[in-house]
Amino acid sequence: MNRKCIAIIVTVVFFSSCQKQPISQSQPSYRQETPSSLNPESRQNYGQRPQPKHETWFFGLFKKKQKLSWGDQLIVEYEERMKENVKEKRKRAKKMEKPQYSDWTYFGHKRKPKKRPPEKMKYCEECGIRH
Repeated sequence: MNRKCIAIIVTVVFFSSCQKQPISQSQPSYRQETPSSLNPESRQNYGQRPQPKHETWFFGLFKKKQKLSWGDQLIVEYEERMKENVKEKRKRAKKMEKPQYSDWTYFGHKRKPKKRPPEKMKYCEECGIRH
């Protein structure tokens, strides 16, 4: 009986010391810096990356071209595409402000249809309404 009690106590102490640690504590320290759903309090600054200064020689007449690494080149291409997309969206939004798109009385016409008396109304091929 005495040996059984000692064996039970030893196993309980052993298993309690070997308990599984939470994921946030079991990960190495270099992975804790990245935010995740388990560790959201760590944040990084995602501001715009600093632009490299171009070296100039001979009073700024000759400039050294800076070669971008493959990943940086992809980032630059992505930023250019995003700028083009923003420009295109602004252009579309400006176009949609025109009355033919924003005013319901235009019925999809470029110019507002004439108001005719009921006996002189014509069928419109464009919108399928008599006006």
